[in-house]
Amino acid sequence: MLLPSTCSPAPSVPHQHTSRQQHSLASCFALRSQSRRNSSQLARAIAPRPGTTAETYVAYGMTQKLFEACSNQADYKIPQLSQKGAQVPKTSAGEDLGVGEGWWYEELGLVPTFSTWSQVTFLHMYLLTVRLRALPSHESLQTYSRHLIDHFSHNAEHRMDVLHGLSSRGIRNKFLKDLFIQWRGVLAAYDEGLIKGDAVLGAAVWRNLWKANHTAPDGNELDWSKIAQVVAYMRRVLSELSQVPEADLVFQLERQKGGSPGIFSYSDVDQKVVISQR
Repeated sequence: MLLPSTCSPAPSVPHQHTSRQQHSLASCFALRSQSRRNSSQLARAIAPRPGTTAETYVAYGMTQKLFEACSNQADYKIPQLSQKGAQVPKTSAGEDLGVGEGWWYEELGLVPTFSTWSQVTFLHMYLLTVRLRALPSHESLQTYSRHLIDHFSHNAEHRMDVLHGLSSRGIRNKFLKDLFIQWRGVLAAYDEGLIKGDAVLGAAVWRNLWKANHTAPDGNELDWSKIAQVVAYMRRVLSELSQVPEADLVFQLERQKGGSPGIFSYSDVDQKVVISQR
């Protein structure tokens, strides 16, 4: 920072001018101190305060990016929608079966459906919620949490309409209410698992992602090590999220172009943890 000329170091002067020099230095330090105070006051003035409109706008934009990272993990498509007269395949439970990529489908064997997408998205939203609980105020946490679930609701309703043909707003609203209840259950179940241990957390993962089935979607016996891998993944992600400042979260969750894998990326470390504990 450039300082006024009165704050420049004083040249060597005879002894009789010492008092003038001391006065000049005192003035210099006073100006610097005042400048720092003014800068701090300005920073506090323009920073979003908990519960203010400014924070609401910041939270809305940030949670939009955070939600997109959560949603991308188990995203899926319905290719038959672009094929005239094509029938959308169904699962044994009657759900529309889509096409998806990524380790949630390829490694864990989950099926690309709306329910799988919603539960995997919820899982990642939960991990972010745990991190956001470290925000400096409860009001800030409420603001960010509200926007995060709002983004989910808007995206879920869009999928119901565009991908699954639910044109009735009344039916969509009913499903959205059910999803919100599921979200509250996810928060409670995963919180309990974090507190009581991996066995309880694994049971919650099994209920939510595998719908408490003892068989895999392909009809074979469920490989329980896959549930353990998700638990290891959650523990690792929470640990890494705790080391990232809130403002940098949007840049760390997914792989950037030409960059290292993001926090939400697949890691061999999770599988090695499971193998080492067998």
